[in-house]
Amino acid sequence: MREPIPSDLNDINFPVPIQYLDLASCHLDGVSSPLSDGLVVFLSNGLPVGQAYLEMPETAAALAERVVRPETLEHIAQVAQTPLGNRDVSILICTKDRPEELRRCLASIPEQSLKPVEIIVVDNASSGDATRRMVEEAGVTYVREDRVGLDHARNAAIRAAKTEFVAFTDDDVVLHGRWLENLMKAFDRAEIACVTGLILPGELATPAQFIFETHWSFGRGYLRQDFDRDFYRLHDRYGAPVWTIGAGASQAFRRKVFEEIGLFDVRLDMGAAGCSGDSEYWNRLLHHGHVCRYEPTAVSWHFHRKDMKGLAKQIHQYMSGHIAALLVQYQNTGRSGNLRRILLSFPRYYAGRLRRRLRKGATSRDFFLKQEMLGSVHGAFYVLRRWKMPAW
Repeated sequence: MREPIPSDLNDINFPVPIQYLDLASCHLDGVSSPLSDGLVVFLSNGLPVGQAYLEMPETAAALAERVVRPETLEHIAQVAQTPLGNRDVSILICTKDRPEELRRCLASIPEQSLKPVEIIVVDNASSGDATRRMVEEAGVTYVREDRVGLDHARNAAIRAAKTEFVAFTDDDVVLHGRWLENLMKAFDRAEIACVTGLILPGELATPAQFIFETHWSFGRGYLRQDFDRDFYRLHDRYGAPVWTIGAGASQAFRRKVFEEIGLFDVRLDMGAAGCSGDSEYWNRLLHHGHVCRYEPTAVSWHFHRKDMKGLAKQIHQYMSGHIAALLVQYQNTGRSGNLRRILLSFPRYYAGRLRRRLRKGATSRDFFLKQEMLGSVHGAFYVLRRWKMPAW
């Protein structure tokens, strides 16, 4: 039986194709017929440099001219010429009951141009021993963490690592061959404490995956961005939008920052409030004067949840974690903008969304509005009940 989907997706044929076109290939000038549908991603020197969803037929050359920025091409060339100074790095992966997804992720690591010193998989209370057996078969380090919660697992991974840098990815991610190298090249100044990377969809096979990528995407574009104290202060009135820095599925840290400002807050993320342990940590870094960098040449692919029921649960968790993180950020920093975002911005935001849904019906943007709103309430109560518990 087909799952109900928003009306604005009725005319889309699934799976939605994802087409990769090399700017240097003959295809741009040699193909006279226009591209007609799907997501088009342009490549230069093997790295993504621009993308677009086709809403009407367009030639590859015209599309590339519209979406590929000269600054992006210049940056890729600069990164390729940058010497690699930071090699002491571990890859850390937290997982729970997903051995086949983990197998796919681990299979992409031997292709890395920079070989990690160690690969650590933290098994977060999986129900059987399939994960342990698969990790042992892969020949990487296995750590068991029986306290349920992604941030318990992340903290266990950090404690197990012995390297100067640690790079996190997720079990439902596949890594580009230069992912780790380009993350490490981005640590070119001592004040840069964290680097995140570009995440593209691994597939758009179902309406749920398409909705997630369209409205909740992990992608942050094709320009390098630095987030510093000025960014933090500029948004003081409503709290810095730290979720724009990247996604936890692709991030690396100088390990010493965990000794300076603490580990991930275990009240947040999956298995607890639902999400946003990474963004709360980025907020903490900025508050303490560090810099976070988004590096688009550190590329990976995320395989989103395929079914609408799973996506509904995920969105509820995302908003629960988001509100919880704002409260934790207020507790940690005393910055009242976090409370203003909850008490002023969000009521206005959801009132407008609710009016639009009542007027226009459930489009893909508002299909899970109920889950968003209920998740927000859940996140507030979750943290308030645990206000005085240890953070890690």
